[in-house]
Amino acid sequence: CSSLTRIIILSSVTKIGNSAFSDCSSLTQIIIPSSVTNIGDSTFKRCKSLTQIIIPSSVTKIGDSAFYECSSLTQIIIPSSVTKIGDSTFCGCSSLAQIIIPSSVTSIGSASFYRCSSLTQIIIPSSVTKIRESAFYMCSSLTQITFEARSSITIIGDSAFLGCVSLTQIIIPSLVTSIGSCAFSGCSSLSKITISSSVTEIRESTFKGCSSLSQVIIPSSVTLIGDYAFDGCSSLTQITIPSSV
Repeated sequence: CSSLTRIIILSSVTKIGNSAFSDCSSLTQIIIPSSVTNIGDSTFKRCKSLTQIIIPSSVTKIGDSAFYECSSLTQIIIPSSVTKIGDSTFCGCSSLAQIIIPSSVTSIGSASFYRCSSLTQIIIPSSVTKIRESAFYMCSSLTQITFEARSSITIIGDSAFLGCVSLTQIIIPSLVTSIGSCAFSGCSSLSKITISSSVTEIRESTFKGCSSLSQVIIPSSVTLIGDYAFDGCSSLTQITIPSSV
């Protein structure tokens, strides 16, 4: 419905189905009532004129690709009732500059913020246990990632922060055991990284192309360093590989 600009959903509605408003390219405003508990997959996919949306606290599930390529969306509030950010939920939301992830969220899905090129910083709450593959892939303006104290994260997935060219430093949370393939590949401004003593594997191409990386300390817990792990790290002058590898 390419000419639809505004919609009010009645308070009797409890679920917005899959692809319900997909490709409504002129939709600028939508009011979701507090009766809604479920926003389906691809519900607002490619609603390119949508600038702002408030998700009521009644919502417990936001489906995969729900806001895929909503390129004008600048702000979104996720209520504390949501426990999971699905796959590709905000993929291609190129105008999204700020998002607050509530402490109820335990999982950040695959490609959930892929190509959110205006996102400058993100705070990962301590409740999150996994950052899935390509979660922040090509977030080119992302300068800072903050993990809350007592972080529960154990896995940073493949290509999780690949191409985050503005990211300057990061401290890996203390419970992380595996850093995925290409996790920080192409982070050309990354100058320092602290790897926690719980990490056992640095997989292939993890820091490939991190041309500003001048310092990295590999803890004695690491047993595996994958192929091309530090390929193209042209500023790295010294590295100590522990005997555990």
